[in-house]
Amino acid sequence: MEFNLELNMKGRAEDVVVEENTAAKFGSGTIYVYATPMMIGLMENAALNTVDEALGEEYSTVGVKVDVDHISATPLGKKVWAKAVLTKIEGKRLYFNVSAYDENKKIGEGIHIRYIINKNKFLDKLK
Repeated sequence: MEFNLELNMKGRAEDVVVEENTAAKFGSGTIYVYATPMMIGLMENAALNTVDEALGEEYSTVGVKVDVDHISATPLGKKVWAKAVLTKIEGKRLYFNVSAYDENKKIGEGIHIRYIINKNKFLDKLK
């Protein structure tokens, strides 16, 4: 199995803070600001977007580790985005530096690890 992956590949994902993705609605807090679990999901999506196309139809990745800091709150109505950079390839294990921003500042940063899987074999194991 050979994949067309290179170090420093970059990906991105975007969102807008609406009531449904706030801490108060998600249940991770009581304030109507962008929820930490939503920011983490955005970071994971950026990492997925970094490599997904290069893996082809038969393969994908699943998240196996997240270690991030949510360093600043973002209010309703603001655009948010996450960036991911592939920093290390260790067999099927892929390491990413991830960061998130709103229109005014950096809101989060950390690392994320994903693992390459064969989609059909992965789903067969779940049956």
